[in-house]
Amino acid sequence: TQVIPRDRHAMFFATLGVIASSIENIATEIRHMQRTEVLEAEEFFSKGQKGSSAMPHKRNPVLTENLTGLARLVRSAVVPAMENVTLWHERDISHSSVERGIGPDATIHLDFALARLTGVIEKLVIYPDNMMANLDKFRGLVHSQRVLLALTQKGVSREDAYRLVQRNAMKVWEDGKDFMEELTNDPEVTAALSAGEIEDNFDLAHHTKHVDTIFTRVFGAS
Repeated sequence: TQVIPRDRHAMFFATLGVIASSIENIATEIRHMQRTEVLEAEEFFSKGQKGSSAMPHKRNPVLTENLTGLARLVRSAVVPAMENVTLWHERDISHSSVERGIGPDATIHLDFALARLTGVIEKLVIYPDNMMANLDKFRGLVHSQRVLLALTQKGVSREDAYRLVQRNAMKVWEDGKDFMEELTNDPEVTAALSAGEIEDNFDLAHHTKHVDTIFTRVFGAS
């Protein structure tokens, strides 16, 4: 053969595409959290920085929007790399012109994206109070799954447990009721769970108990 089989090159570019998609996934989450009506986190905003050329009040997530676009550019190299696998008797050089373009572009774009994402995360502004306020807007509905599981662990069939939880959850959606109060006042629910057991399932700390372990695994011990 005249050239190395291009399947290994295709795998390389596919890996770049997956990394780019992971970057975009993080960037998209940050963009959502920076929405005005959410505002649980946002990119660092410098003094005098312009968030929008038309609307002075805006603080657009320009860096993470840029990362989303860069991810698309990196992924655009994956299909040509796959098409390069098929060569005539492993001897033609139709792949060459493609690789001369996608090789530098994909690697440089991904390198830049990784550096930019690192900077965004290092300077990310977090708003814990807004996170709690957003959770409180739903009057306890975020705990519905724990209540469902608690009922099943007490011997209630899953179908009945789902019906009981959903029935009370709909009162919160439609009438603005408090979820815990509705559950506590439901005799079918309290036949299986005491008021104290219901309250135990409304502990937010249950959902964050492994956060430190996760951070250590991702970022290493401080």
